[in-house]
Amino acid sequence: MKQLLLVFIGGGIGSALRFLLSRNFNDYFENFFLGTFIVNIIGSLIIGFVIGSSVKGNYFSKDQILFLATGFCGGFTTFSAFAFEKHGLLQSGEILHFAIYTLSSIFVGIMAIALGLWLSKLI
Repeated sequence: MKQLLLVFIGGGIGSALRFLLSRNFNDYFENFFLGTFIVNIIGSLIIGFVIGSSVKGNYFSKDQILFLATGFCGGFTTFSAFAFEKHGLLQSGEILHFAIYTLSSIFVGIMAIALGLWLSKLI
């Protein structure tokens, strides 16, 4: 029950923060959902750091990993919103914006995980 509560609270915090960032940043560029992009990249960085730190030296407890990686990052990042926004770009014929946003999200997300893993080695 404790583990479920940790995931629940972490997910709630992550979801609320995602809402605030998306609401404030998604309107900056037409056809580029900056808020969604930011939360997915930051979430990738955080999960890379948390998992990397835990593998390296048990820096985080299992409960902290559940709270941060499963709960917070699970609620904070949003593949469903990403997919919905990309579907909208395809429906409106914005193929170039679709391709740029999709490829940059995947590439930068993977690089953020790698950066998080690298940063975890510094502690």
